[in-house]
Amino acid sequence: MAVPRIDKDALKERLDSGEPDAPIIVDVRLKYPYEHSSVRIPGAVRVAPPQFDCTALPKDRDIVTYDSDPEELVSAQVAARLIRGGYRASTLKGGIVEWLTAKFPTEEKSAPTQAPPKAGALKG
Repeated sequence: MAVPRIDKDALKERLDSGEPDAPIIVDVRLKYPYEHSSVRIPGAVRVAPPQFDCTALPKDRDIVTYDSDPEELVSAQVAARLIRGGYRASTLKGGIVEWLTAKFPTEEKSAPTQAPPKAGALKG
């Protein structure tokens, strides 16, 4: 199934417009890329693939999925599943990589941190 794509500029414009029916942004990055990232697109809702519950998403608003793969592999699969379920879904062209490259706004999210090495621990 061909999945509609929206480019970063068009998405940002829609989000910045303040319209009440702005798209719902859904972060569908795989577990490792999601957990080890400290940012997300502002207002994004986390839905973990491949098994996810989309019943909480409204069918009367556009939904834009994104992942960390520039080829949108996961987000396209999720968007296709949403479309088959009667949702108006598309995927962010280029994923979060394109969004970050454009230096568009992000929100911070928690990510694991590594403790600094103890003094002398790196000596060989």
